[in-house]
Amino acid sequence: MNKKESLNSILAVVLGLIAGAILMFAIGSNAVEGYSYLFRGALINVKRGGDTLATATPLILTGLSVGFAFKTGLFNIGTPGQMLFGGFCATVIGLTYGATMPRVLLLLVMIIVGGLAGAIWAFVPGLLKAKFNVNEVVSAIMMNWVCYWIVYYAIPGYFKGSSETESKSIPAEASLKTKWLTDLFSGSYINLGILIAVIAVIVIAFILNKTVLGYELKAVGFNKSAAEYAGMSVNRNIVISMMIAGCLSGLAGVAQYIGNASNMQIGIMPSQGFDGIAVSLLGANNPVGILISALFFGVLYSGKGFMNANTNIPPEIADTIIATIIYFAAISAAVPMIVNAIKHKKAIANAKKLQNDGSIVQQDLANDESKVSNTEKANDITDIDDKEEK
Repeated sequence: MNKKESLNSILAVVLGLIAGAILMFAIGSNAVEGYSYLFRGALINVKRGGDTLATATPLILTGLSVGFAFKTGLFNIGTPGQMLFGGFCATVIGLTYGATMPRVLLLLVMIIVGGLAGAIWAFVPGLLKAKFNVNEVVSAIMMNWVCYWIVYYAIPGYFKGSSETESKSIPAEASLKTKWLTDLFSGSYINLGILIAVIAVIVIAFILNKTVLGYELKAVGFNKSAAEYAGMSVNRNIVISMMIAGCLSGLAGVAQYIGNASNMQIGIMPSQGFDGIAVSLLGANNPVGILISALFFGVLYSGKGFMNANTNIPPEIADTIIATIIYFAAISAAVPMIVNAIKHKKAIANAKKLQNDGSIVQQDLANDESKVSNTEKANDITDIDDKEEK
């Protein structure tokens, strides 16, 4: 994340907070008091700090998923479905083998299965994009709803809990919650998912910046034709990119459904999948930037309830602040593209003007040559007439 991108993100946050303050004043509330409770609610003590980290964990992973796809020229809007499917498969493993497998092995299998499930769910849009040039946005959205309905019918049919709308509770052996981490944060629901997220940030940063695969994926994202001319397999890289992005979303599902939660609810599309787009945008699609952005969003989400409980400011104000920040981040990201487009149009216009000026000059020279030629011919004819008269 370069200096310019960092400044754009900081500016978007500042403008978003200012807009939120204006809204608070508009409804007759004290913005200073509101923000005080908002940030205190997320960071006032160790327990709330741990809850904030837990809230930010799936956002880190979904933000990485969207950002990785963006880096390689793709828009992974299928993050919610991939997250849901990854969480569902991990839950199935936990409920089926929770009492028979050693805990360390069980957690490892659940994490791997959840990541693979997300990768498989993203494979379909990637393959359709690579082979048939089907827009990944359309196919990924359809895959979201396919997964939604699979979970909707599978949970009540095979893993029904105390009600029709939720699964059985994850046994303690199959949960990412661990005693030493909970005690470290004074009873917070923080879990091993935060470690998965941090490792994912490091791995994705390494892949993008230090490996041949990362170079090829970014090259395909920048210019498919140039990458293909250089001997890179464009179709293969598209599929790989979508599968890596899907794997990250699947891990987000693992962190959410067997870490932050204790069961799965049907009829709910995980909002963290869509929020990952905002996290990635604010983080400039950079792994470290996404980590910081997700933590900031975690603060807003964790603190808005505390703000609402201690003031008359509705929690929707925090959602409005987030939306405003996204708009400003989008504008800051779009400005360079707009400026470049304007410069490109001016360059083309100048080139055409020079070409037209050159054509006019050539035409004038041709006309001058034609006049000279006609004058010479007229003089020759006059000379011949004079000779004949003599």
